[in-house]
Amino acid sequence: MSEAARLIADHRVHVVPVVLALANPPWQRDVWLDLSAFEDLDHVFHTLFDDFCDADEPEGYLGVSLRSDEEVVLMRELGTALNAAAAEAPNDTNAEYLQASAWPEVVAIAGRLAQVMVANDLRELAVLLDGAAVPDPCRIVRGTTGNSGGGGRPAAIQAPIRRRHRSARQPLANALSFPSSWLCRAAPAACSVSNRERWHQGERWR
Repeated sequence: MSEAARLIADHRVHVVPVVLALANPPWQRDVWLDLSAFEDLDHVFHTLFDDFCDADEPEGYLGVSLRSDEEVVLMRELGTALNAAAAEAPNDTNAEYLQASAWPEVVAIAGRLAQVMVANDLRELAVLLDGAAVPDPCRIVRGTTGNSGGGGRPAAIQAPIRRRHRSARQPLANALSFPSSWLCRAAPAACSVSNRERWHQGERWR
């Protein structure tokens, strides 16, 4: 992986989970309104405006934490919506933000941005894997990166562990730096397939 690819992956491992969280109202209610949870809107603002992007002027982060002009445009719109919600939160509490009239717009824009960012990351992943042997997903065992079954039979399938709280400080998922947590949240159907289809020794697929 090139230094440029490593740089953008190291930034997006923080930015993408935050954008996904902004697009997920149940997560916001369950986590951000829980005083014992580690993640809150303060973390969101630091990530998007200070540490890994600048939602007010995102053009400077193209090629750093943003992959395309479309992401830049949507990040600017998200920053504008977040600032509008902040104007309705005089005490700067999570509850005030979630009750702000501008908050549905935040969620809507974050949803569009999350879709674009995940799609762009998956395309980049496909490019990185181009020319390599891509394993049959039905034969991947958690903790491995390739086929591990023998004798032409699928190996045991194990569901990925879903983290309830913030994934932003988790180590990079692998050498490609794509965190598994946001992929599961972005494509739950893909993550849940192993729950629906388990291989039982001596039995057929159920």
